[in-house]
Parts: sequence; C-alpha cells; structure tokens
Amino acid sequence: MIKRKKRGSLIIISGTTCAGKGTVIEELLKRNENLYLSISYTSRPKRGSEVDGKDYFFVSPEEFQRKIDHGDFLEYAQVQYGCYYGTPKKEIEEKLKEGMDVILEIDVEGAKQVKALFPETILIFIMAPSMEEIKRRIKKRNTENPEQIIKRFRKAYQEINEINKYNYVVVNDNVLDAVKKIEAILISEKCRVDRIEEISVENEEEIIHEFLMDEYFNNDTKPIV
Repeated sequence: MIKRKKRGSLIIISGTTCAGKGTVIEELLKRNENLYLSISYTSRPKRGSEVDGKDYFFVSPEEFQRKIDHGDFLEYAQVQYGCYYGTPKKEIEEKLKEGMDVILEIDVEGAKQVKALFPETILIFIMAPSMEEIKRRIKKRNTENPEQIIKRFRKAYQEINEINKYNYVVVNDNVLDAVKKIEAILISEKCRVDRIEEISVENEEEIIHEFLMDEYFNNDTKPIV
C-alpha cells in the first residue's frame, strides 16, 4: 500500500577530535551495502600512502578555485596552511538519485552549510565518552606536541557547544555499539511519514472492502453495540 521515495538520504557525520568517526564509518560501510561515503576534494598535496580518488581527490589550488567559481561544491572551507577542502555536488546528487544513502564526514561549519541547502539532511554527532578519554587517545597516538593538543581540545569544546544543531548524538565508547545506534537511526528515518511518496489500495483490497461492506449491510442481524 505504501510507496516510499526512492531517493537516498543525505547523512552528515561529525564529531570531536579522537571520537573515532573514521572507524565507525568504516564499519558502517562494511555492514551496509546501500551506504556511500562521499570523497572530498582538497588543494593540499598527498601525504604518505594516500591514494587519489580514495582518500581525497587531489587537485591544484587553481583547479579548486575553478570548481568554486563553477559552483561544484556543496560546501568548502579553507583550513590551516591555506589548503582548501570541499564536498562535491554532482557525485552526491547522482548517488542520491540512484537511491544510495550518502555519508558526508565533515566538520560543524560544513554541516551548517549543507543543512542550509538541504534541510532534510540527517545530522549525527559522534562523541568520545569523556574529555579524559580524548586526552588518553591523543597521547596514545603520540603525534602532536602540547601546543597542538591544546588547540585540539579548544576546538573540541567549541564543537560540543554546537551539538544542538544536530538531530542525533552518539557516544562512541564501543565501535560496534555506536554503529548499531547509527543503523537504528537510519532505519527510523526511513519510516518517517515524509518519506512516503504515495499510498495506494490494490484491486484485491478494494474487492475485500466491498465484500465486507455487502456482508454488513445485507445481514439482517444488527451488530451488537
């Protein structure tokens, strides 16, 4: 009876530093074939073993600017050291039309830009269990000096204050549990009334309805009230 919209859902996943967003998304993709992770464009050079078209689409600053001028991005931002990052518009639109659910792993500012363009976007914020756990995870990586750690903490506090802009918050104290919570969110979103395209009654159901009506009105026995 119910025909749901074929178009996929646009999902933004953001989170604080060391919240484990990447690990959670990786597990989500393994378990759900209908999910597609959007790959961002960047004007910065490749690092280490990064692969073009897998980690990012690496382009020159000039090419990135041309894409900005052509309106090719849903959102973009200039970050530290003058490098740009942007979310491609065309690829995402194609996947949504195919019925794929598209995940954007972007920060709070990018999420605001996309939400303004697509109000139906599902916003999920992932948090570590505590600031103490964030501190432990940063120290475990052993890749940053004290000044960089302080900057990360400051940004984490700023992002936490933006949680009220999101639809859902998921605490990642266990990756599998966090993944299951996000899967439950996506299932519930599919059941929303505004996802219904139309409601129709099949011929067989119409026949049953007419039969029941005939039985009721042609029966001399009045129903008990």
